Amino acid sequence: MTTLQRTNSENKDFQNLVLELDKDLAKKNGDSNDFFAQYNKIDLIKNVVVAFNDNLPVGCGAMKEYDKTTMEIKRMFVPIEMRGQGIAVAVLNELENWAKELGYEKCILETGKKMLDAIGLYKKSGYKLISNYGQYKLIESSICFEKEL
Repeated sequence: MTTLQRTNSENKDFQNLVLELDKDLAKKNGDSNDFFAQYNKIDLIKNVVVAFNDNLPVGCGAMKEYDKTTMEIKRMFVPIEMRGQGIAVAVLNELENWAKELGYEKCILETGKKMLDAIGLYKKSGYKLISNYGQYKLIESSICFEKEL
């Protein structure tokens, strides 16, 4: 059974999962990884969710304020061997519920056009394609989504 813990970026399980995520992204992003890495720092993130199965960390996600009405979803990750069990959906739903509790009206996010599993997750979860925002505006390999809460 999957359990979820709300925490922050000081959580060691979150930090370890993000190390795995960063290794995976470095392989997938290749030469463009340094650009994305600068926007994926995890220090001082107040809103983190870690998923556990039998007390083992099996997934994570985070969010940070983009503006007064919007949270940006960041650092979503489930190790390959744990995928397909609904962990990412549970983490994403928990982040969205938390954002609503805090008074935010929508969530936005960026992922890579090659990240087909992530794109499928977001579409299945009700996210709609939007124009690339902020630092991703001119990035050809990025795709951005939003969801009204």
